Amino acid sequence: MNATIADLKNRFEDALVTAFGDEVAGIDPLLVPTSNPKFGDYQSNVAMALAKKLGKAPRAIADELVQTLDLSDLCEPLEIAGPGFINITLKTEYLQAQLAVMQRSDRLGVETAESPQRVIVDFSSPNIAKEMHVGHLRSTIIGDAIARVLEFQGQDVLRLNHVGDWGTQFGMLITYLQEVCPAALTTADALDLGDLVTFYKKAKQRFDDDPAFQEAARQQVVTLQSGDQKSDRAWKLLCNQSRREFQTIYDLLDICLTERGESFYNPYLQGVVDDLEQAGLLVEDQGAKCVFLDGFTNREGERLPLIIQKSDGGYNYATTDLAAIRYRIHTDGANRLIYVTDVGQANHFAQVFQVARRAGWILDGVEVVHVPFGLVQGEDGKRLKTRSGETVRLRDLLDEAIARARADLETRLKEEDRHESQAFIEHTSHIVGISAVKYADLSQNRTSNYIFSFDKMLALQGNTAPYMLYAYVRIQGISRKGQIDFGNLGADIKILLHEETEFALARHLLQLDELIGQVSQELMPNRLCQYLFELSQKFNQFYDRCPVLQAEEPTRTSRLVLCDLTARTLKLGLSLLGIQVLERM
Repeated sequence: MNATIADLKNRFEDALVTAFGDEVAGIDPLLVPTSNPKFGDYQSNVAMALAKKLGKAPRAIADELVQTLDLSDLCEPLEIAGPGFINITLKTEYLQAQLAVMQRSDRLGVETAESPQRVIVDFSSPNIAKEMHVGHLRSTIIGDAIARVLEFQGQDVLRLNHVGDWGTQFGMLITYLQEVCPAALTTADALDLGDLVTFYKKAKQRFDDDPAFQEAARQQVVTLQSGDQKSDRAWKLLCNQSRREFQTIYDLLDICLTERGESFYNPYLQGVVDDLEQAGLLVEDQGAKCVFLDGFTNREGERLPLIIQKSDGGYNYATTDLAAIRYRIHTDGANRLIYVTDVGQANHFAQVFQVARRAGWILDGVEVVHVPFGLVQGEDGKRLKTRSGETVRLRDLLDEAIARARADLETRLKEEDRHESQAFIEHTSHIVGISAVKYADLSQNRTSNYIFSFDKMLALQGNTAPYMLYAYVRIQGISRKGQIDFGNLGADIKILLHEETEFALARHLLQLDELIGQVSQELMPNRLCQYLFELSQKFNQFYDRCPVLQAEEPTRTSRLVLCDLTARTLKLGLSLLGIQVLERM
């Protein structure tokens, strides 16, 4: 948290106790940045929040609090507005000093965590033998952004890819593989993923149509789980073929993950059953071992069971997820577990978390949270699909984004009569295309569905990646035009604020630390997107109204520092979203 807001909050909290006693100790002063300068830089509505508790009128509470507070070194005299709002305007000298601190900091004044946590972020999680599709897009992009923010804070982050690499489908796949392509078991390159996806569909069709094949596939599962060498080789072949294509996608998106699939937890599944039995939580129901849940009922009002071990002795997703929670807390030592999946799995995780808590596996001080997200929809408002009704392959979507970015760039170059190398065109198209897809997703409230539109996400105006990238490029253009090395402006520059657009830009820049703290707690990357969008707008307003290179000293250098701080903040913020900047576009 930056010195400004941290100091203000501490002083408000002390003043509350001084004015009203210990009964208000620990009350949040409810300070929020304002967007309208006439209300100051921050506003508190704590007086309204305390009215019922203290039995006083909000304005009377505000007046007593203002009389107690001494913020003369930071702020102009406090003002009470309306029913009891407290408006806080920071002194110009204080703003200038804080900007100087920010400018000298390699981290733009953002402090690292005092007590770093071990955080596990579980995201992406495609299934073996199936191509990644647009449904995996949100988990992958949102999970990566959350991990990047936490890593920047200094948290000890483990990025886990809980791939679907185990289960009954492998009995089906291995049986079919042995029948139609036995050479694949001895030749590593007998398949590629395109063949494998078609292969999966044919195997599924055979499984659905042929009872004898179904039985052979079920037996193959038992054979695989018993450690049969031939079955194990077939399983590894299927997994490796999928991994190669997954990695192509992750390389395109610049995503780093540690794979730890469902199969990793196989040795721990029986331990889950044993522990739940010892805890007295397991109940046998129709041959299956279950935990009956609190708060989950059927139409008759009876408690629903979470099946831990099926009647045939097999396990399911819930068992694996319970084993994963226990391992991640007790072996990995995680303080915080974050699961990034679609909103349709909310009930599943609520049930699994409940069982884990009742079993005592979630220790005091450990946070386990599901981060849900909505659907990606087409412009018709329905789930995004191809014209033939198929799920959109993620590779196809990313390739099209890059191709469209290239077409837009080539059109613009022609209109501007600019001549650029093929290397420039390819690099710029790649960055803009991938960034557009990422930003379009991350700029949405993740709990909502959103409509996927190439035209909107690639637009140079609006809350888009190209708009953000262009704002950064504009500042680099100032550097080139004035032959300015932003890195050598000096460490003891006097920053001067005179114009309203300078103040607006400065106030926004100084909210960075607080904003990153909010994103790390709320796990809502769209807040960072909105901050960067508003930063770009405020910079453009500043640049349009305040000459920079033409200004007289010391104003010229002061404004160059504001440009540099904006560029560095944009670059940092976009990097936390997994987006690279461009020096030219």
